[in-house]
Amino acid sequence: MIEHNISLKPYNTFGIDVKALAFGRFGSLEELKVLLNERNREIPLLILGGGSNILLTKDLPFFVLRNEILGIETIHETDEEVIMKVGSGVEWHAFVRHTVEQGLGGIENMSLIPGSVGASPMQNIGAYGAEIKDTFVSLEALHIDSLELHTFNKEQCAFGYRESVFKRALKDQYVIVSVSYRLTKHPKINTSYGAIQSEMEAMGVQEATVDTVSQAVMNIRRSKLPDPKVLGNAGSFFKNPVVSKAVFEPLQQQYPDAPHYPQESGDEKLAAGWLIEKAGWKGKRVGDCGVHEKQALVLVNYGGATGSEIYDLSTAIIEDIQTKFGVTLEREVNIL
Repeated sequence: MIEHNISLKPYNTFGIDVKALAFGRFGSLEELKVLLNERNREIPLLILGGGSNILLTKDLPFFVLRNEILGIETIHETDEEVIMKVGSGVEWHAFVRHTVEQGLGGIENMSLIPGSVGASPMQNIGAYGAEIKDTFVSLEALHIDSLELHTFNKEQCAFGYRESVFKRALKDQYVIVSVSYRLTKHPKINTSYGAIQSEMEAMGVQEATVDTVSQAVMNIRRSKLPDPKVLGNAGSFFKNPVVSKAVFEPLQQQYPDAPHYPQESGDEKLAAGWLIEKAGWKGKRVGDCGVHEKQALVLVNYGGATGSEIYDLSTAIIEDIQTKFGVTLEREVNIL
């Protein structure tokens, strides 16, 4: 069923109250095909999953389709690994916990990342030393115009840092309906990134498992990041910038404590949160929006902010970081 002039406030984690010209839901490939057949092709299309990586700045003259395709299915299993095919509307963290409860390794470091499974390859989500591309096998996506179902492997997805072909060359051409991941029965525990090791020590963990790593990551994230149900946000608003040696070396001379991560290219990845905090933005409030007091990467809606106000705040931060450090921040959140 297609509805009209529907508020999208319940469907975005910033809690921005804007309206969609038309709105529908699909829980299967067949329902999606029906809705795409019925749509007015003169109206732009927006596929909405968990609504956790968008900032809505105005009413949308769009046909918004909410992805509610569920299901987790084992499609291949050996003594070493399991391949699971997951509906794109499944909540990402619910899938992580499903694998952890079975003792399967590969995605435990990405616990509590908000959003849906369908967004995971689109964004190449990652956290604490793990990214989707590390466990990704393939995905199925429906071509919006032809209604043909296509399968994409890792190479065809062209994964980059929080990037994929679906954010570039194939943007707005496909709807991801399922994603398959390879999980291992013999997990290689990774506790070297961030505060995972120290958190597990505080938890009194004697032996690291996928479950204790997942729990440590959840504890860390909950201590730093606000619950979107309590305080509107979209998680990390900015990407960690990758800069050349020419930009990095003068910065390191001035700030020897600046966190940095060498890249294979010879460039250096910087911590956007550190830059924002160093510039004095952490905890700063501007009207009904602001920078979270515990995590400078997170912009928050205190209840009455508009999307435009949050966007203007992000612009002010970008300009200030450029002025003070010569580094250009890029938004991770999609702006509409």
